[in-house]
Amino acid sequence: MTRTPIMAGNWKMNIDHIEATGLVEKIHYTLVDKDWDPKKSECVLCVPFTDIRTVRTLIDGDRIPFGLGAQNVSEHDNGAFTGEISVTMLSKLGVQYVVVGHSERRQFFGETDELVNAKTAKVLGAGMIPIVCVGEGLDIRKAGDQVSYTLAQVQGALAGLTSEQVAGLVIAYEPVWAIGTGEVATPADAQEVCGAIRREVASLYDEATAESVRIQYGGSVKSGNVVQIMDQPDVDGCLVGGASLQPEEFAAIVRFYQL
Repeated sequence: MTRTPIMAGNWKMNIDHIEATGLVEKIHYTLVDKDWDPKKSECVLCVPFTDIRTVRTLIDGDRIPFGLGAQNVSEHDNGAFTGEISVTMLSKLGVQYVVVGHSERRQFFGETDELVNAKTAKVLGAGMIPIVCVGEGLDIRKAGDQVSYTLAQVQGALAGLTSEQVAGLVIAYEPVWAIGTGEVATPADAQEVCGAIRREVASLYDEATAESVRIQYGGSVKSGNVVQIMDQPDVDGCLVGGASLQPEEFAAIVRFYQL
């Protein structure tokens, strides 16, 4: 595989800035102890806004080869938008990745494909990498419409972007019914949709763009299932939720190639 696998831990609304120091150090020490090679799998931590400065300082000070991500961003540049965080604010703090359109943002905060597209463009314009989340709920899965539904989200999220922009971003396929439920899509389920996403990118742009874009799977990923998931040809990494709060478990997921 020419695409470097990317394992991103999404801490969600957990871990304050004091706890963050211990968690980052434990993950790093565990990976170093197991001879993790960052060239074989990229490790990214997507932390709450209040943890960003602390984690950035720790990564820089200890020369830890982790990428730093935020979990959301505003579609606005600045202004009277109380509580919002702009791309400039994030980039000035050394954030490299931004999760955009997570299923929880779509479900609980009403984010639409159009808003996800606007945020994706803002992140790219600020020189950061969006992790664009797409995926279906249980009703869509039961109806057998998971591929068409997810591809419609992909089309909406990528609208107006150039092939160069798309080649450098990350798409995370997260079947909503498998997030935090203990349920997990089978490796074949993951490959079905991730493969369809790559073919859709090729159709919208070209084969070179499709071969460059990294596609993650997210949804109850654990050390016990990550190897089978990562064996799929169109899965280039995982977006990890609860397991990313457990140092040894997340470290094992990051070094999946050793399991």
